[in-house]
Amino acid sequence: MDAQGRGRTEDVDPADQWVLNPDTGEYELRLPDSAPQPAVPGPRGAAPGGTAGGPRGRRTAAPGREVPPQRRRRAAPAEPAPGRRGRRPAKKKSRGRKVLLWTSGTLAFAVLATGVGGYLYLKHLEGNVTTTDVGTAGSSSFKKDEAFNILVIGTDKRTGAGNEGYGDKGSVGHADTTILLHVSEDRSNATALSIPRDMIVDIPDCPTTQEDGTQKVIPGQQGVRFNRSLGEGGRDAGCTMRTVKEATGIQPHHFMMADFNAVKTLTTAVGGVKVCVEHPVDDPKSHLKLPAGESEVEGEQALAFLRTRHSFGNEGDLDRIKAQQQFLGSLMRQMSSSDTLTSPTKLIKLAEAATKALTVDSAIGKVGTLKDIALELKKVPPKNITFLTVPVVDNPAEKVRATVVPDESKAPQVFGMIANDVSFTEVKKKEKKEKKKESAAAAARLEGAKSDPSEVRVRILNGGAPPDSAQKELNHLQIEAGVTKSENAGNAPEELKKTTLEYAPDQADQARRLADILGLSGSALKPGESVPNAQGLPAMTLTLGKDFKGAGVRLDATSAKAPEGVPKSTADKVQCAS
Repeated sequence: MDAQGRGRTEDVDPADQWVLNPDTGEYELRLPDSAPQPAVPGPRGAAPGGTAGGPRGRRTAAPGREVPPQRRRRAAPAEPAPGRRGRRPAKKKSRGRKVLLWTSGTLAFAVLATGVGGYLYLKHLEGNVTTTDVGTAGSSSFKKDEAFNILVIGTDKRTGAGNEGYGDKGSVGHADTTILLHVSEDRSNATALSIPRDMIVDIPDCPTTQEDGTQKVIPGQQGVRFNRSLGEGGRDAGCTMRTVKEATGIQPHHFMMADFNAVKTLTTAVGGVKVCVEHPVDDPKSHLKLPAGESEVEGEQALAFLRTRHSFGNEGDLDRIKAQQQFLGSLMRQMSSSDTLTSPTKLIKLAEAATKALTVDSAIGKVGTLKDIALELKKVPPKNITFLTVPVVDNPAEKVRATVVPDESKAPQVFGMIANDVSFTEVKKKEKKEKKKESAAAAARLEGAKSDPSEVRVRILNGGAPPDSAQKELNHLQIEAGVTKSENAGNAPEELKKTTLEYAPDQADQARRLADILGLSGSALKPGESVPNAQGLPAMTLTLGKDFKGAGVRLDATSAKAPEGVPKSTADKVQCAS
């Protein structure tokens, strides 16, 4: 439905059709008087043709819905009779009131979602959105009160005017740039994890929905580049989501996909994005030319900045990822700036560009849902939005450096922190009102004397944590925490949702010390019996559950440091690509 397309020429800016009505204090859709509108059933007293309030205050109505008529404007009062006071002039609404109406949301469809005109415009935007049914690869809905993961995919597909000459013009659209965006449950922080396109992964079998509604399973592949998870063999974004789950253990709930045209239209809609480079750039392959320092790019130039690999670092994909992260941080700052939020023209151009440029999964294909996601993202402070890349090392199976593999000494901890909703920046813990307090008995287990770490004797079992978690936690306890009398006892007989520590009555002092080291709650301590360790001595049993957040990360932590050697940045900082 293109409500604004009825009876108007295409060169009319949609933003110019939304005007503040001084009588109602609301923005209304006002179409040109020269374009007669088809009759729409309206309320009693409405003007012919389905408008209310005459040509100056025309408001459109959805079929079957009534729109209350606008308040009539009072005629100018005659000269007051002798001895009588005249009426006071109506007080004009302040400019601050007008600005407030526009700063109440993040995107245009967030601020236009009121009134019948807003409803019609939302339906128009909804018609712009392209969706893909990914089935069980993602979530069936979006919930405001839960943490969520959105896979942002940039493809190298060359469709669209002016894009034929870029690189491989026959590309089916691979996963050229991929970012897993995790937003915390309490909206205090978010993490944007870049996945290198040349990282070696296993692509699982992928059920896809064909145009005729039938299902087709595309066979998986082992030991191939990540970017082949999209496009090749008919793989859709759902296949990329499944590959991410396979490689990281993190479940993407939804996806948003953009191509070359999306970069050009979105950056133009926000009026350009500020970027910074340490040295002048002149890349003949991407056609990017920039002076040293800060510049503002949009359209073709913005696309060139994101595509160039020969201007930064070692001219590889990993260095390009750093520049892309800096670009996204700047884009986030630009989109949340007062200049963008208070400009009706920019907001509507942004809404038009975003809905036309993005392909999303069916579960979030409604504009109302996209608006909700935008508003949830707006709650996260830029200083707590962390950008980092999957820790990788050169692929040992290749003699020539071309592909990479996850660094097993660092990547699992990064994946675990994201999966367990742990921030990479310092955040204050927000307690849920409905959260029940621990029982007095459970709290009492933490009270009392604590043994020295060197006296703590414990067996560690893996009861649902990521592979090798028991060994990694053992290494941390022995080397970092001084718990030298500890051992890896292998896998637990069953999986547990929560990590537990079972101890005998005479081991209470040891249990309290280990609980203090690990951040265990009183309810996680289970009085019971000791079990002989490898030397036949009585030991406690620590079973790592699905809530385990990574070696050295406290279970009660809301934030933690990334592993040593993993670079990260935040969206509030201006950085220059080098």
